[in-house]
Amino acid sequence: MLVESRRIRDRYRLIEPIGGGAMGTVWRAQDERLDRTVAIKELLLPHDHDETRTEEAKNRAMREARIAARLQHSHAITVFAVLEEEDRPWLVMEYLASKSFAVLIGEEPTSVDDAIRIGAQISSALAGAHRAGIVHRDVKPANILVSDDGTAKITDFGISRAIGDVKLTATGEIAGTPAYLAPEVARGEDADFAADVFSLGATLYAAVEGQPPYGKADNPIALLYKASSGEIEPPTKAERLTPLLLRMLASDPAERPSMDEVERELRALLPDAEPGESVLAATLPDAEAAAVAAVPTMPATVAVPPPGEVATVSPGARKGMIAVGAGAALLCVAVVVAILLVVRQKAPQDNAAPPAAPQTSASASVTPSPSASPTPAPSTTPATSAPPSSPPVSPVSATTTAAQAVEGYYGLLPGNPAKAWTLLTDHFKSSRGQTYETYRSFWSRYKAVQVSNVKEAGPNKVTAHVTYDGGNAENDTFTMVQVGGVWMIDTQS
Repeated sequence: MLVESRRIRDRYRLIEPIGGGAMGTVWRAQDERLDRTVAIKELLLPHDHDETRTEEAKNRAMREARIAARLQHSHAITVFAVLEEEDRPWLVMEYLASKSFAVLIGEEPTSVDDAIRIGAQISSALAGAHRAGIVHRDVKPANILVSDDGTAKITDFGISRAIGDVKLTATGEIAGTPAYLAPEVARGEDADFAADVFSLGATLYAAVEGQPPYGKADNPIALLYKASSGEIEPPTKAERLTPLLLRMLASDPAERPSMDEVERELRALLPDAEPGESVLAATLPDAEAAAVAAVPTMPATVAVPPPGEVATVSPGARKGMIAVGAGAALLCVAVVVAILLVVRQKAPQDNAAPPAAPQTSASASVTPSPSASPTPAPSTTPATSAPPSSPPVSPVSATTTAAQAVEGYYGLLPGNPAKAWTLLTDHFKSSRGQTYETYRSFWSRYKAVQVSNVKEAGPNKVTAHVTYDGGNAENDTFTMVQVGGVWMIDTQS
């Protein structure tokens, strides 16, 4: 049967294979109903199991794929649909004309600047996934796609674990590579958020150093053993990225930063704006910078008299020209302001959302989402729209402990979002483009929220167990700051 005639569900026409591996084949395909190009992953189930175990693997793959489909992020390949055809799962995904990061770093080592740019994009997607309770479990260069314009997206959320991509089989053969595994995973423990942090660190390490942190070994069993010990070769080419890499590659998962911290630190390491770039555009979020760039400049024009004539301007005309020029300048300013206001009133992008979200939604989270600009320092002036006609607030005083401040914050919710909103720093709000309206809308979905087991976890650090509507729950870590003598929430992970 010709590939061109092969169809899935009488809707998706398979055009050509564009990738593959132990888990299956990736096809470029045409969605004939929506007339768009998609990527379709045909997942191969293990043949070395009995019928019962094969069915379990198929069900796991379908479940993990549905979980991955929950995540919507600009730096993650979107899963459009999960199908069962020919007795195996198929994933219909966003198509990105790109090369895998594995191919790119195989061609030549990546510069530190490029590694930081790609790492900042991928960490933003992984941070959003972690806030939604999704662990990738197989972060590695082969699962990162990079387009010609430098856009990076991660793919294959959770699918590797569902199929059993990284495992030691009964015959001693390793399916997949242990080169990017966290030590605890190499020892047989379940992968969690900290394991994703290690694997991203190993990926960035390989990009700049030219080989994974465990080095290279012809014997995969020896490499797996080295991974289980957590012994890494210290980086020598990572330059300013070195301190963060070492923390991400810590053998103890508790010593690694959260993915939110990784994203913030990578963005802080991004190189300065290129020469000639607008200073305003370099300090605004992407959408706002684009709005500014869209405003045409108003050139100064000079009327040149014919040869032999002398141009004269009367005092009245000169005043008129000055008035016209001033009016034009004011018009430009007004247009810029109007565009920025429209941009700021748009809904938050990607996974930006109000705080303390349940794990069932990638859009409901507390931790700031990626931003194209450096994170501003906390201040007492709200960075986004304040609650309309908010009642006077009785803030949690400086004599209250940070832990009590967290309890007080959740004690206001969901009934009094206007007051709770004032206990979040500008850093917390502006880094995610959060507005009071989106914050209030979020909390209107819930009837009750409970916080328990609140503890001081270090200087300005508080941990707590938060439960929503008696069901969805999460363990959170808060960074608290005092602004004007008031304890406020600055970050949450």
